[in-house]
Amino acid sequence: TMVGPNGNESSATYFILIGLPGLEEAQFWLAFPLCSLYLIAVLGNLTIIYIVRTEHSLHEPMYIFLCMLSGLDVLISTSSMPKMMAIFWFNSTTIQFDACLVQMFAIHSLSGMESTVLLAMAFDRYVAICHPLRHATVLTLPRVTKIGMAAVVRGVALMAPLPVFIKRLPFCRSNILSHSYCLHQDVMKLACADIHVNIIYGLIVIISAIGLDSLLISLSYLLILKTVLGLTREAQVKAFGTCVSHVCAVFIFYVPFIGLSMVHRFGKRHDSLLPVILANTYLLVPPVLNPIVYGVKTKEIRQRILRLFHVTTHTLDP
Repeated sequence: TMVGPNGNESSATYFILIGLPGLEEAQFWLAFPLCSLYLIAVLGNLTIIYIVRTEHSLHEPMYIFLCMLSGLDVLISTSSMPKMMAIFWFNSTTIQFDACLVQMFAIHSLSGMESTVLLAMAFDRYVAICHPLRHATVLTLPRVTKIGMAAVVRGVALMAPLPVFIKRLPFCRSNILSHSYCLHQDVMKLACADIHVNIIYGLIVIISAIGLDSLLISLSYLLILKTVLGLTREAQVKAFGTCVSHVCAVFIFYVPFIGLSMVHRFGKRHDSLLPVILANTYLLVPPVLNPIVYGVKTKEIRQRILRLFHVTTHTLDP
């Protein structure tokens, strides 16, 4: 029970993850395609990492940032999918309070890191297209490594207060969460105390991280567009070709994220399946689509993937 000795408040010891509200009967079967998508995401992103690591010609800023993105995609999907599968297949809906905090911190901090990496990739494209002669000196490998480390530090630092702000709250209402994993917006609504500090903190994080990053990414592409329009037709096609994959990655990350934040802030708690669908989309779709987009649109990656599978099938032939 969530009610303490005084009859009105107590600390939560566990939460119930509801899965897909209204679709409980179908969850067992829905888990199979979701599990398949998760395996595709892990396999696809690990393939990207393997190719970039083993091909010395791909040891360039754009591909190293792509490696970082792939690694974060694996971690983000892994932070939620195994527990989700346990809910759908084994009805394992209980999650301990501390485990919920760990999962929450992991999901939010990894999302912050991914946003930073997407910004770094936009900066790389800006320098490569707008200042090509300076690209090699501005984005050296040591500097790219420092940017990666800064993304990790920024993600951890922004989310470090999150478990503290949740831990201080008393819980005396329902302990049923509306998602298949723990989100800050979802957990704080169950508290029976003033949550304005949590709300303000959440807004500050979104504005200073996601808001600022998306603004700078948009600015970089406006400058890129201005430069590209002054190039020859052939150069324009080539320049746009190097940006298409990143633009797709930006949209498939930010659109579900912003949509989920808007629904949590302005929607009603049990109004529809929309928040649940957005939450699952936000954590699963980018890890699935990013390797596919980069595999199809990036010539160097595509050639290495085809060569990798050709070698594999060739070695298996009698």
